[in-house]
Order: sequence, then C-alpha cells, then structure tokens
Amino acid sequence: MRTILTGLALVGLALCSAVASTVTSAAGAAGPSPELIAYGKALVEAGDCAGCHTADPAKPFAGGKRIDTPFGAIYAPNLTPDRDTGIGGWTDADFTRALRTGIAPDGSNYYPAFPYPYFTKTTKDDTLAIRAYLATLAPVTSRNKPPELRWPFGYRGLMRLWNTMYFKPGLFEPDQTKSAAWNRGGYLVTGLGHCGACHTPKNYFGADRDAQALSGNAVGGWFAPRLDGAPRTGLKSWSEADITEYLQSGRNAKSHAGGPMAEVVVNSTSKMSDADVRAIAIYLKSLPPARRETIVTPPDAAEMKAGQAVYAKLCIACHEADGTGSPRIYPPLPGNALLQSINPSSTLRIILDGAHTVTTPRAPNTGEMPAYAEQLSDAEIAAVTNYIRNSWGNAGPLVTPAQVAKARKREANGQ
Repeated sequence: MRTILTGLALVGLALCSAVASTVTSAAGAAGPSPELIAYGKALVEAGDCAGCHTADPAKPFAGGKRIDTPFGAIYAPNLTPDRDTGIGGWTDADFTRALRTGIAPDGSNYYPAFPYPYFTKTTKDDTLAIRAYLATLAPVTSRNKPPELRWPFGYRGLMRLWNTMYFKPGLFEPDQTKSAAWNRGGYLVTGLGHCGACHTPKNYFGADRDAQALSGNAVGGWFAPRLDGAPRTGLKSWSEADITEYLQSGRNAKSHAGGPMAEVVVNSTSKMSDADVRAIAIYLKSLPPARRETIVTPPDAAEMKAGQAVYAKLCIACHEADGTGSPRIYPPLPGNALLQSINPSSTLRIILDGAHTVTTPRAPNTGEMPAYAEQLSDAEIAAVTNYIRNSWGNAGPLVTPAQVAKARKREANGQ
C-alpha cells in the first residue's frame, strides 16, 4: 500500500511502467538520473522498507531490527550501500533476484519474513529504481545478525521445499476488464505493498491461505483486520473515501490506526500520491468476503451489566453513552469493524496498554487513551470488552478472562 512517484500522479500500472522504462533508459552510462532516484525513493516508501530495515532511526536502512515470527526471530539485513556489510557490492542482477525470488547473491534462500512472495509481482524497472535510490544512502557498517529460529527452521535448505510448495513467482497480471485505477491498486496491494503479509491468514508453515486472502490475521499480539467486503468485520460499510482518508491520515469517521498499522500509515501510506491511495481504495472495495463471518452468541445479561458498569465509570466521558465518541478524535464504537473482529487481540491490547492517536500532516492533532492494565482485573476487562463488542448493534464473539490474562502476559513480555 504505497506510492509511485509523487507529483507525476500516475494512475495506472501501464503508465507507471512506461514512465519507469523511460527514466531507466535515460539513466544510461551517466548513472541514475534524479528522476529515477526520486521514483525509487517513492517505491521504497511504498514498500515500507524502512519499517523493517531500520532499528536505529539515526541509521536508516542499516538493518538489525528484530522481527518475531511463529518460528522464532529474524533480524532485518543492512540495505545501505556499504560494500562489506550492506548491498554495495551487489549487482543489479543480484538485487533483482533477491527481491523477486528470495535468493541471496551467495545462492542461499531468504525466509519469507522478507516478503519476496509479494515482491515477485514488482516489475524489473521498479526493482532497479528501488536499487538506484538505495545506492544513494549513506553507507553504514552494520553486520547482519543470524536468525534465532527453533529447530529445524534454522536450516535454510528447507526453504527450497517451502518455495516449491508455496512460492508462486510471477509479475502482477492486469485484468483487462478492470479500470487502470483498479489494476494500479491491485499491483500495490498484492505486490510491493504486501498487505497480505499481515492481513491474510497463514497455514502451519507460515504460507498464505490464498483462498482467504485479506480476511484478517493475528500479528505479534495484534489482529490485522479484514480488508475484504465482509459486512460486519470487513470494509463493506466503508466507502472509497473512508479508506483513502484512513490511509492518508491514520483515522476517519469509522476508526483510528493503531499498533503496527499506525507505523505503516506514518512511514508509508500517508506519503502516497492521492491517485495511488484512491487506487488502493478502489481495489479493496471490489473484494468480496473471502470467508463467512462467525455467527455470534451474545453474552448473557450479567456479563453485559458488568461490562456496562465499567464502561460507565471509565469510558463514557470520551466515547459517549451511545458509543459514538468524537470521530477523528475518539473513535466511534458502533459498527467498528476491528472491534467486532473474531480475534479480540487489538481491542485487548488497546485497553491494557492505552492508545496514542497517530499524527500525520493531514491529521496533526493528538489524542490519548489511558492504559487500564493496572486498574482493571482480567474479568473486568473481559466484561467491558464484551459489552462494547455487543452493544449498539455490534456482534463480537465472547472474550474470556483467560484471553485477557494471555494478552496481559504477552504485553508484559513485550510481545
């Protein structure tokens, strides 16, 4: 979910590729042109590369950031042009193969925590533009850290089998029956934006469940919600304008970005061109529900009464008695898709840890929600969560005190 050359207002994949080809050819023996470098910078923002490859803000793209997976931890490598510890010694072919096939210059396989299963859809011109921009960064000596994976996942040779079973190399294929904007959105969402890396459910081996694409997935103690057209927990009730505003500002009249998505908005989607953000919105609004929504049994009257008591004491001042809150300041609760998700992890994380409204150039005002981990018991948090997930027309599966305790433990362990 990212931008391609802000200012040129590219609205279609074909136009984008044509411009990229022209710029790439113009670079010639004289080296990359300023236009190509700017184009590559926009693509890097589109892929939110800094989000994973920057551990120290003073050393952007120098790697070292820990990425936790269900199989253990992986550390993002150095993308600066340092010849010894970065990619300064790589050829264009090395870079293209790494990005689009997940194979390092020495022939070893990357793990799919590096989202090459998505980047494979990126055109060669775009790949080389990314490389041109990365080559302009200040070289930083930062040696890559080895992964800390449970046995037997540390054997990279296993990735050959994984790729045979789950990796589908190939460029994005435009749908000739769709508009240029739809195809542009599809290229960004399914390719460089790698939205499914968080929002698509995974199988036991960490591969996407393609039949359930973008239908929500647990990620590091949070839940990346559905991006398909599910009526209650997806984007059916969101308009293209709602999606566009959310990606550009981190908030809209229906929800606020939090957790990992807040970082994506700040580092990536808020920097996108208007045309690209709208293209993403058009594409997402076209997606039918990838799986059925869960049939919900409402909590009993005693549970709802207990939750209402907590809500009246601690929540009503900001979110109002009817849950409407103050859109774009305090998010509304009725009809809130994330709130009603089958997995309550994000809601529990916010209640336990508190929340800070993300600020962007389009929405610079701040907002705060206090943490209630110390103030409320597991039973009280479960009750108020069930109340807000099942009031005002909402319907969310029952949350138990045991689930709260588990979320509290993850928070205490920094997960």
